[in-house]
Amino acid sequence: GKTTFLNLLTGKIQPDSGNIKTGINTAFGYYQQNPQMELFKEGTAIPTVLEYIQEAAEVITLNNGKTLSAARLLEQFGFEGRVQYSPVTTLSGGEYKRLYLVRLLMGNPNFLVLDEPTNDFDIFTLSILESFLEGYGGCLVIVSHDRYFMDKTADTLLILDGEGNVSGFVGSCSEYNQIQKENSKEKQKEEKQEKKQTQI
Repeated sequence: GKTTFLNLLTGKIQPDSGNIKTGINTAFGYYQQNPQMELFKEGTAIPTVLEYIQEAAEVITLNNGKTLSAARLLEQFGFEGRVQYSPVTTLSGGEYKRLYLVRLLMGNPNFLVLDEPTNDFDIFTLSILESFLEGYGGCLVIVSHDRYFMDKTADTLLILDGEGNVSGFVGSCSEYNQIQKENSKEKQKEEKQEKKQTQI
């Protein structure tokens, strides 16, 4: 259901009923849960890692006004030196997923959607991504089972109850879970008291 919601949000699929209105200047950057290696047509030149990123943009402007070149952002995400001039097809699956994220970020989206990003990345990549997101000035929607990552990157939660209802919670994932536990304890206490009164 969560991935379906993200696909609806980003226009990958259309709703069965109702409609979704997207802002005129909204530029989505959608990191899908299982990005597939891009297939290059036979006989065409295979781009290097750097060329692949420069196809999206050569420079990105950060929230603080500073600019970052494609080569510099690649370095931040662990693609240093000669690897930038290696063909994309020589990368491992994990490296390609990291490259896919860099290309997404170079597109300078103002609405970034990340579907289970912590499934694919090692601790190094996650720490770099967390640092990048701290300075990200656009709208950010994350689906993740990683509570630690959520606590570091999200300050508001969308709660999908499984019945088609969505509610909001301002606070971290850990804070929400703590409140849920307290509410559950309070409910159990009330049920015990009601049971005692019924027995009397």
